[in-house]
Amino acid sequence: MARIRAVTGRRQTFPDQGWTLTVSAPGGAESGEGIPAPVPGTVAQALQAAGLWSSDDPAPLHDRDFVYRTRLTGHGPHTLRFHGLATLAEVRLDGERILTSDSMYLAHEVPVTLNGGAELSIRFHALHPALAAKKGRARWRPKLAEPAGLRFVRTTLLGHMPGWCPPIHAVGPFRPVELVEETGPCRVLAADLRSGYDGRDGHLSLRLTVEGAAAGTGASVEVAGHTVPLAFDGVDGFTADLILPGVEPWWPHTHGEPVLHGVTARIGAVEVDLGRVGFRSLAVDRGPDGAGFALLVNGERVFCRGGCWVPVDLVGLASDRAAYEPELRRMREAGANMVRVGGTMLYEGDAFFELCDELGLLVWQDAMLANFDYPTDAAFLDSVRAEIAQLLDRTQASPSLAVLCGGSEMEQQAAMLGLPRASWTQPALTAVIAEEAAARRPDLIQVPNSPSGGPLPFIANAGVTHYYGVGAYLRPLEDARRAGVRFASECLAFANLPAEDAPGVPALHHPRWKARVPRDPGASWDFEDVREHYLETLYAVDPRRLRYEDPDRYRRLSRAVTGEVMQAVFDEWRRAGSSCAGGLVWQWRDPSPGAGWGAGWGVVAADGTRKPAWYALRRAFRPLRVILTDEGVNGLAVHLVNDTARPVEALLRLTAWRDGSVAVLKAERPVAIPARTAMALLAAELSDRFFDTTYAYRFGPISHDVVTAQLLLAERGAEPIDESHYFPRGRSLPRSDLGLTAVVERQGEDWALRLAAGRFACSVHVEDERFQADDAWFHLPPGIERTVRLRPRTGSHGGSVVGITDGTASAGRMMPDGEVHALNALAPVRYRGNA
Repeated sequence: MARIRAVTGRRQTFPDQGWTLTVSAPGGAESGEGIPAPVPGTVAQALQAAGLWSSDDPAPLHDRDFVYRTRLTGHGPHTLRFHGLATLAEVRLDGERILTSDSMYLAHEVPVTLNGGAELSIRFHALHPALAAKKGRARWRPKLAEPAGLRFVRTTLLGHMPGWCPPIHAVGPFRPVELVEETGPCRVLAADLRSGYDGRDGHLSLRLTVEGAAAGTGASVEVAGHTVPLAFDGVDGFTADLILPGVEPWWPHTHGEPVLHGVTARIGAVEVDLGRVGFRSLAVDRGPDGAGFALLVNGERVFCRGGCWVPVDLVGLASDRAAYEPELRRMREAGANMVRVGGTMLYEGDAFFELCDELGLLVWQDAMLANFDYPTDAAFLDSVRAEIAQLLDRTQASPSLAVLCGGSEMEQQAAMLGLPRASWTQPALTAVIAEEAAARRPDLIQVPNSPSGGPLPFIANAGVTHYYGVGAYLRPLEDARRAGVRFASECLAFANLPAEDAPGVPALHHPRWKARVPRDPGASWDFEDVREHYLETLYAVDPRRLRYEDPDRYRRLSRAVTGEVMQAVFDEWRRAGSSCAGGLVWQWRDPSPGAGWGAGWGVVAADGTRKPAWYALRRAFRPLRVILTDEGVNGLAVHLVNDTARPVEALLRLTAWRDGSVAVLKAERPVAIPARTAMALLAAELSDRFFDTTYAYRFGPISHDVVTAQLLLAERGAEPIDESHYFPRGRSLPRSDLGLTAVVERQGEDWALRLAAGRFACSVHVEDERFQADDAWFHLPPGIERTVRLRPRTGSHGGSVVGITDGTASAGRMMPDGEVHALNALAPVRYRGNA
């Protein structure tokens, strides 16, 4: 049933003040004075605010009971709603038990009668003693999460995955507690709201279940400028089916506009706000061999790119709009159009899906199941069924929700541990999820597990895969094509360094540093080792020697290399003729401050700071993209990608540079790129003479070290759209005097830097204590000016701080003062603004 936002006569209050928290031994009496506790919130959040616990050194929380208390006021019948209790919870009202819950994924409604004031208490029982009492042998035991008994309980694996995230345990009323009073002439009990799109017209069906409606009551529904009557079935149902001719459909933002339409129903004097819907269709193109996985939205193939989501507040598990919006906007700004909520995390709140609807971000949603061999008893399956039903009900009107997946790496885990093929799947769980999806969201694309679909669950060239060929398995960049990836629902995990070191960061390779670098449990290597492999491969340096002889250069090359690898892989996957239809980076954001001291998997740090890899992905994810690929003796191929809804008339310019400064090849031609398509041509088509762009024929010494492809907008005086670069001799260009210049300019109330170079400059980036550039770690060809806006850092008053703001008020009062660096420059260039 769809989420009902508001109803005339329904009074909803959220008792979020006056809560206290006490602690006790498991099952014992409470001791000590209570401390203030935020609700919604967690035990960790309350203890940290009281100075009794720290996320830097988190103490375990599953070995004690915790009790929350508050006072409720009111008169008469009410409904208490608990939107999320982690995990083993017992709720009492004035000492009388009214609810027990053993799943953090289930919401509960309890009818109560208030006679003035009442005490509400919630006891969260210690999880570890309960797990120790669970019995039953699994067919396999994964190393990912501990203890093994977690497979019996419906709770998050966050806090239980060594090497992945800190041991911050989820305990408490992490979602809102709500008190509802009905005073209207009738009660709206449920709404079944479904929408569709056939390529031209929208379709909407609505059924309201209403208690207390009288026969003959006038009722209607309004959507997208159309109002139609609701038919009463004579018992408790009001229904309508609408066709909306030519309605504006919903698109992922890379391919169109994410148009939403409000839906309002009226039953007599009662108005029912059903929120907003988007009209779109979904399908999967399996390709001619039936092994592919390409998402079709409104009949158009969409290359899905983005990342795997991590909760933005690992301590408090905040789920309001203010918590989600900055990070989801950063995803959109990077050009991502899909976010995956994986099975090792938790179901996100309503505001998450509302924002994805608004921003045009597709959602791949896993069931919260991962790696384990789960029970198949009726109680466990019923609990999973209920959580999937609730998830699909509250997101029923959400057009962003596109893929429902049965969980993460369960099939892969069984297969990799050598179990027989018949043991890889868990059909009882798969059936439960499929049944609920068919009943409640038949529009969704269903995936049984991630990865799955090939002769081995994790094979890359069939179905969906977790691709770490380039990455953890140290394969060359060419493997991104050789593997024949169809869809990577996880990929490209690296220990991504931030652009700057936070205060107090230990020395590189210090034991405290290495202890927080992400790793797979039981592995003899970590993801910093993976990064160093590609550092050596791409830049021809010895990372170990460089790390202790020149740590500053080691850091700069390390910041650049992961982005370069990610961009190269996504360029390969987005090229014309690629078998791949999507890739989601693992992970989008670091889980908590201090995770690897910034060298976590995330392309965004836990404080929201964009890492160098984020800027590389923003280039790779652009809806309008020019890509260069090495096709051996066929030379360079130039791929032109246009995801947008409009055809583009452009100028394609190709330049080969000797010593980074002398143009030994110049060629250009006008190109027309149809909407929502990718096309390719050989570089040889642009020139009327032979030029060995890839140095495949080796007739004498190589004549160039960089090839640049520029895509320029023809109708706006050669305004740049995108550019790509190819390095036939590798990225380790010699360090030299680049003639790099930086001029500070005022642009209204803002500051900007105008950059230029006499020689090709690699991985250009700005360092300024007061400002952060809105673009970084880009290559700058000679003779081309690049202007980057400088945005003031949050709270900057001349000191070194993290974070940036989009405001301009503080920018006018501060002057830029910093340096511009390039990896192949002999020295940085200083700049300073003038008042």
